[in-house]
Amino acid sequence: VIVVGAALLMADHLAREGIDGPEMYALMLVSAAGGVVMAGADDLVVLFLGLETLSIAVYVMVGLHLKRLESLEAGLKYFVMGAFSSAFLLYGIALVYGATGSTNLVTISAYLGSVVIADDAMLLAGFALLLVGFGFKVAAVPFHAWTPDVYQGAPSPVVAYMGGAVKIAAFAALVRTFVVTFTVYSDDWRPAVYALAVATLVVGAVLAVVQGDVKRMLAYSSIVHAGFVLVAVESAGDRGVAAALFYLATYAVLVLGSFGIITVVSGPGDRATRLADLDGLAARRPALALAFTVLLLAQAGVPLTSGFVAKFEVVTAAVDAHSYWLAGVAMVAAVVAAFVYLRILLSLYLGRPAADAPAIAVPGLAGAVIAVAVAVTLVVGMVPGPLHDLATDAVPRLILGA
Repeated sequence: VIVVGAALLMADHLAREGIDGPEMYALMLVSAAGGVVMAGADDLVVLFLGLETLSIAVYVMVGLHLKRLESLEAGLKYFVMGAFSSAFLLYGIALVYGATGSTNLVTISAYLGSVVIADDAMLLAGFALLLVGFGFKVAAVPFHAWTPDVYQGAPSPVVAYMGGAVKIAAFAALVRTFVVTFTVYSDDWRPAVYALAVATLVVGAVLAVVQGDVKRMLAYSSIVHAGFVLVAVESAGDRGVAAALFYLATYAVLVLGSFGIITVVSGPGDRATRLADLDGLAARRPALALAFTVLLLAQAGVPLTSGFVAKFEVVTAAVDAHSYWLAGVAMVAAVVAAFVYLRILLSLYLGRPAADAPAIAVPGLAGAVIAVAVAVTLVVGMVPGPLHDLATDAVPRLILGA
């Protein structure tokens, strides 16, 4: 669904920019294939190959807007930092193999459950390096530095794809690796995930407040959302995994719709992304402003939206796991991050557009994507049962490969 939505946004974007870019669609499909392999891998080496397939395609997509220096810079920065994270991940896989004698997740899990390792320093070092590699992909603090620059420089449809598909694949791999395979050592890795979650929530919320560019605002808010998913992962149980899946599904739709709107209003070259560029959007394009309002309120966790249900699921999972302080930090971070969305809403409704502000045309494909995202956000917020059941039913498939 995310791939289709991002492809529709990409079609309008390429037409507006005057770019004949069929390679974008091919790269998107290659990346999606890598994500599927990564999320469903039963072997750490296969997981790494899926990760690299996904990553290399996304690196190219980020820097493929050859008419924008910012896009090229973002692509290069993402590639360099991604290469470092891949090296950490691969080294972590090597250490886990050295400690257990296998890279197969099922074999590793059985080995750790039946054998007491006298000196587990190598294994714990492997855990740490794997967390670094996954932390980069999910934009967890302190591995988040690439996120605002890449989100700002990359074409908006590419960001819509990254925020949904890439994060889902990365978190799915993280869950399969830690929550399932390393469950015997949960007392060792849960504190590290706890610390990552707290840092990600706090830093993301605070830095989002001081941004002046809408894409950078949403980049830092995406870091906060990653923190919420880490809270669910830290719960290390079926309830936490289901909450993480529910949150990822709702967030993917929200980011798709939000960056669909950014694609429409940013104009040629994706240059009109300052907060001031949204001034008076409610007067210029009331329907577009209303759609953005729904999506922003959902990201803030306002009741009757999918975002509220997702945050409630995560906090409940944390409480069930007795991570009370972590649940409290998550709720405080949500309140702080809500100020970011309030700033955007004030600009939409109370700001005065510039006299020479260009007219905003809403292409049909982008309009359809935005409308579907808003509809899903409201329907899931009012009737969350079906998606909740899907997330719950997906847990054994994700964990056991059933």
